Amino acid sequence: MRKGFTRHPRPDAPAAHVKNYITPSGLERLKDEHRFLLTRERPAVVEVVAWAASNGDRSENADYQYGKRRLRQIDGRIRFLTKRIEAAEVVDPEAPRAGQAATRAFFGATVGYANAAGAERVVSIVGTDEVDLSRNHVSWVSPLGRALMKSAAGDSVVLQLPGGTECLTVLEVCYERISVEPFREPPGSESSARGLTRRRSSERDETTRHR
Repeated sequence: MRKGFTRHPRPDAPAAHVKNYITPSGLERLKDEHRFLLTRERPAVVEVVAWAASNGDRSENADYQYGKRRLRQIDGRIRFLTKRIEAAEVVDPEAPRAGQAATRAFFGATVGYANAAGAERVVSIVGTDEVDLSRNHVSWVSPLGRALMKSAAGDSVVLQLPGGTECLTVLEVCYERISVEPFREPPGSESSARGLTRRRSSERDETTRHR
């Protein structure tokens, strides 16, 4: 083991454009959600709004009001995803690396470390759109990600916490595939079979009331 040293993270720099680093699977998840909202969920909600608008007074029409509010939410999310996808800079953790790029922790690294009490943990450094604490995926701009950045096995780093600081010892740095949770269609979405059933039930109720 090489001789380690203690590295302190740099203080926050002035506000500037932050690059949207992301892994290939993380970008794919963003694209899958964007595609779902644009081609399936939004058209389904537009259909609900059109149906609700045909039922009379829109000011007292709960389905119409809900649909319009849901459309605004979807459009906002689509705009956000579009910007994140356009700004994405993909970094593949499995890409060949040489020299310090292979032995030090940068974006996409999987790092094993221990705290002062000897408790060990392994985390993967990912993009802000990929954070998943259940999988030990931490953002590269988080306090822990910043503390581990550029460290190597044997180094001691200082983690800045709201209540003080904590010294961590880096045990291992490696680069391997980072499995990101894939996008899944939200249960009860308007484009799902459940949403279709709900709309058809509402249509039957409306037809019955007008008989």
